Order: sequence, then C-alpha cells, then structure tokens
Amino acid sequence: MERFRIAGEARLEGVVQVAGAKNSVLKLMAAALLAEGTTVLRLVPSILDVTFMAQLLDTLGCSVKVDADAQTATIAVPGDVRHQCDYELVRKLRASISVLGPLLARCGQAEVALPGGDNIGSRGLNMHVAGLEAMGAKVHIEHGFVIAEAPQGLHGAEVWLDFPSVGATETIMMAAVLARGTTIIENAAREPEIQDIAKMLVEMGAQIEGAGSPRIVVTGVTGLLKPVDHTVVADRIVSGSWAFAAAITKGDVTIANGRADHLELPLDKLHKAGAEISVLESGFRVQMKERPKPVDVVTLPYPGFATDLQAFVIALNALSDGAAMVTENLFEGRFTFAQELTRLGAQIQTDGHHAVVRGVPRLSGAPVVASDIRAGAALVLAGLAAEGETLVSAAHHVHRGYTDFAGNLRRLGADVTVEPDDAELYWN
Repeated sequence: MERFRIAGEARLEGVVQVAGAKNSVLKLMAAALLAEGTTVLRLVPSILDVTFMAQLLDTLGCSVKVDADAQTATIAVPGDVRHQCDYELVRKLRASISVLGPLLARCGQAEVALPGGDNIGSRGLNMHVAGLEAMGAKVHIEHGFVIAEAPQGLHGAEVWLDFPSVGATETIMMAAVLARGTTIIENAAREPEIQDIAKMLVEMGAQIEGAGSPRIVVTGVTGLLKPVDHTVVADRIVSGSWAFAAAITKGDVTIANGRADHLELPLDKLHKAGAEISVLESGFRVQMKERPKPVDVVTLPYPGFATDLQAFVIALNALSDGAAMVTENLFEGRFTFAQELTRLGAQIQTDGHHAVVRGVPRLSGAPVVASDIRAGAALVLAGLAAEGETLVSAAHHVHRGYTDFAGNLRRLGADVTVEPDDAELYWN
C-alpha cells in the first residue's frame, strides 16, 4: 500500500497535459473484442485500470501491449476468444463488465464475475441485464458470475432505460452491433465517452446513429467488425480535476488537450466562484486570484454536473467565503469523502443526498483515507491548500484514474510524494 505526503500552502502554476479518458479507453479496449486482428488505441492514459483491463483481455486469449511512453495500447484479438472472465481480475475493476456485451455478441455466451471498483454506492446491473434479455439473451447470476447466453445470436429490440446509465448504454450498444436487425436505445446516456465508443465502433464497420442524444439506433451487421487505429477522447474528468486544482490553490493552470466544451457546467460554476477561464486552441486555462465564492451544485447525468467532480466542488466550497449546498443524485456513497475532509477542518453537514458546506479561511493538515479515485485526488488537492502536512492513504485509488498524479503536481510547483504506507486499514 502507498500514501501521498503533501506539504500544504501550495500554489499550482504551469501546464498539465491530459491524456485519453479512463471512462472511454477501458470500454474501447473491450470493444476491440468485436474484431479479429490488431486494434491500436492512442492517447492511452498510464493508469492502473488500463493495466487491469489489459490483463483481463489477456486471460480471454488476446495479446495486449501497453506502451506508457508512446501512450498506446495494442490489442491483438485471436479468432477464438474465451468467454469467461476470472474473479481475481474482475474484482479490481468495475469496467470489466464492459466485456459482457462484446463477448455475448461474438461468442454467443459470456461469464463475467460480478465487478468490483470504487466504494461509492450501489451500481446495479439490472438495466444491462434487461437490455440483453430484450435482445434475446438468457441472463442469470450464479456463484458470483453474470452468465449470459444467446446460442442463436442476438436480435434487435427497443430498449428503454429507466435511467441514462452509461454502463448499460455501452453494454447494449456493443452487443447490438452484431445483432440481427435494429436496436433502439431510448433514454440513452449522452456522455462524450459514449460518443467516442460509438465513433470507434463505426470506424470498425458498425452502423450507429444518434450517439450523444437520448436515442441511439444500432443496425446490426453480418460478420465481425474490423480492427482500427483510434485516438481516445480527452479525459473530461481529469481536465475538470485540474481546473478545480487551480481554483482550490489560487493558482494558474493551463490544461493542455482539455475540452472546455465537455465541461461547460463545471467551468461555469468555477467562473461563478471567481475563477478566470480562458479557452485556448490547445485546451483551456484556469486562474484564481481571490478566496472562492460558494457555489451550489446538483449532480446529474451529462450534460449536468458530473458526479465524478462532486468531491472537488466540496473541497472548493470548504475554502469559500460563505456557505453552499451540494446535492448528490447518483451515488449515495460519494459523501464518504466529506467525512474525511472534516478531518482537515472543513465544516460539512450531510443529510441524505445533501451536503451543506460552510467555508473556513484555512484547512489544517491531517491523516485521511481515500475511498475512491476522485475522493483521493480531491483530498490531495485539499491538502495542498491546508496548513502543515497531509497524508492521504489508499493512494492506489488515485493511481487507477490519474496518470502520474504526484509527478504532475510537482511539475506545477507542489511538494507531493508517494511513499509506502504501513497502515492496516483501508477502503477496499
């Protein structure tokens, strides 16, 4: 186990480069299963979850080479793909469920252990299952595995999602590309990552219309898709994290390769908090000169305020000149972060889906524990704005979602190191 050691009262200044989106690249790696041959992904982030997904694909018979320096993942997919995913890898990675749709479409069967991942609350698979069943699959859970079978192949269907679930939209879309007939996904997720996956699938030969809207139409094709060379869309959550990092530390950070058009609402909230936002040809710049003003936030599916950025706006409000309310509508476990932030002196009261944050002039360093990827990163940033030293345990969570997080912070002027941690209790 590792932890971050953070020296407080830092100001971030400089340029940080953003790689491809974690929430896209893992699904693109899974989508490569739909084509025999070698698919190349570019702008691949050097994160732990990419390593886990590469190992998972290896167990299915693929040969995956990840080159961190070149930011590429080369995935060689054989003609005969295994259909069972082992628990030991799946438990580390929520995105492992992404192989369910491609395996079912290609092999007519799939066995995927119930996934692990972040400790942020319930994220059931009901909509994944209902969508696949509407397309003719038989799905059940047995001995901790999701077992799906469609020996006669899948067929098109009209699927209504109760909620615009990103995972369910991806699973159904990837399964539908090889199904007989047309599949319509209503109330589909609209995230840029959905659009990126659809773009790659179309490059591979799939027929998909409407990605980025609430209605996606997939017309199945005969035979396997073809391998491609695809550049992953920039990570909007990492871009947003660095934007809040600039504001939290009263800094001046340019986010190279960041897409401001994917962050309209978060950047608007930062502007209302007092930050200066400049859109550049190669990204965008965030400057904060004064103590932030409080901003109310409600998390919603895209294009609403992303739940993955909720911890950062709480950290910003914790240092604001006033009080604000943050409402979490997606994952009930996200407020675990708020409890840890109070150890740094933040004044936060949570009640169900709501957190009232009263800003304080300064935080003070203390030992805290990361409960998920974004909570860990936000605690590190809060530590940068605190007096004294902060230790953030369970650093492995942050490694799952950020490329060289400590190194990038040092390049922006912070004193942050990663060191072994002998503590015995962690979030899983």
